[in-house]
Amino acid sequence: MKTFTSYDGTELAFRTVGDGPPLLVLPGGPGRAAAYLGDLGGLAATRTLILPDTRGTGASATPADPGTFRVDRLVEDVEALRRHLGLERVDLLGHSAGGGLGLLYAAEHPDRLTRLVLVTPSFAAVGAASDLGAEQVIAARAAEPWHAEAVAAYRRVKSARSFAEAAPHRLAFEPLMYGRWDDAARAHAAADPAQRSLAVSENYYAGYTPDTERLRQRLGALPCPVLLLAGELDPWPTAASVGAAAPLFPDVTLAVQPGGGHYPWLDDPAAFAATVEDFLRGTADTGAAAQGSR
Repeated sequence: MKTFTSYDGTELAFRTVGDGPPLLVLPGGPGRAAAYLGDLGGLAATRTLILPDTRGTGASATPADPGTFRVDRLVEDVEALRRHLGLERVDLLGHSAGGGLGLLYAAEHPDRLTRLVLVTPSFAAVGAASDLGAEQVIAARAAEPWHAEAVAAYRRVKSARSFAEAAPHRLAFEPLMYGRWDDAARAHAAADPAQRSLAVSENYYAGYTPDTERLRQRLGALPCPVLLLAGELDPWPTAASVGAAAPLFPDVTLAVQPGGGHYPWLDDPAAFAATVEDFLRGTADTGAAAQGSR
């Protein structure tokens, strides 16, 4: 692990994995340490992944002010890391809630991005829906042996008033978040509680109200290409929600990974890594069946 000092003196940690051009990766959760990202399905074979732990998670220090966990305030941690790395411009990937943070960073620092990759991103930070058609996606998996228990847990998680209230139901809910509920998925889900800071989770959106008009204007003028990567089976965000967000950007590629869930690099590592790497190289096959562009 390496460290850097952010804007308010908080010591934040990050690690690097792989070889090749740098790719700054923002973890989700919200409030989950970056360890759950692994090597992003082998993407580290062609990219140096820069994996920061959000303040208050993993090896990063916990600041005195929990208000600095809020998603819009985390933008300056991302900018502080870019400066620390000495990168004039950067390729940025955000997963889940980290995708929402990536959106806010893009809106504030558009000139610092070369390309932006949003993997199964949350749109809460920009005030857009993430659950369009979720009931149909969930119903399509009714034959799975875990389905009834997972759906009941999903409803409890959705109705919970806090992350702490939702926490006891998360493991039962997790099969819905993976394309395959196999041993790898079970181990990945079981690691969540130890990797997650509930304090960060609870404060990530606390008191935050997106200025949707301003954000849409800024994102609509974004000078860098954007990849939106959804999982076909992900209920949160659904592929429909990710597709509906495409008009936010002037230069966007939409990719829906067949059989993919919320963590598509686990479901089909080769397909995931190829989609992201092709986009970063500027060689994405936008005519492929899994992709579309506008």
